[in-house]
Amino acid sequence: MLPEGSHMRNSQPLLRGGLVAAAAALMLGPAAAPAVAGPGISVSTSGSSVSVLTSACTQINGSWGTAALLNSSQTTFAQGRQVALTGTSAGQSAAWSDVSPGTYTVIVMCSNNNTAGTQTVIVPPRPTRSATPTATPTVTPTISATSSPSPSRGVMGGLGGAVRDYGTVTLTAGGVLVGTGAIAAGWFLRRRFRPHRW
Repeated sequence: MLPEGSHMRNSQPLLRGGLVAAAAALMLGPAAAPAVAGPGISVSTSGSSVSVLTSACTQINGSWGTAALLNSSQTTFAQGRQVALTGTSAGQSAAWSDVSPGTYTVIVMCSNNNTAGTQTVIVPPRPTRSATPTATPTVTPTISATSSPSPSRGVMGGLGGAVRDYGTVTLTAGGVLVGTGAIAAGWFLRRRFRPHRW
């Protein structure tokens, strides 16, 4: 049996060696674990179209697999809009057109019934088209040549040039004045040119 002091001295190197080994195992642990693979699909949108690209599938009996587009209320692959994958061994793709704005899930199922990947995509709202302002037609007023009835009694000279309807008394008085003036003018001329008798 070893003395008590030597037992303590021997256990310390063992304890230290165990700690070093545990630390080394922790450091090597993440490096030795396989890297977590990202999604095996790549989804993109363009306007109202959604497309998916993958290279994870292999062709079996002429089929690469199927891709499904699920809206927010659909939960299983069978409920989505399914499109067959096309392409080559280098890459397979599928696309959907006329997709309404919203959030969707794209699932790619290879022909061997393995899921190549699942990815969420947002289809943005379509930009609103601004209504092109239509030119308001300008209405040019047309001047029509309408004939107005001519005044029945002529146009008055002097201020305003307005048409006035005179009564019978006024016209008779005017005629008397014109007649009296004509007689007076004739008498005056006759007296002027008559030879004087001395």
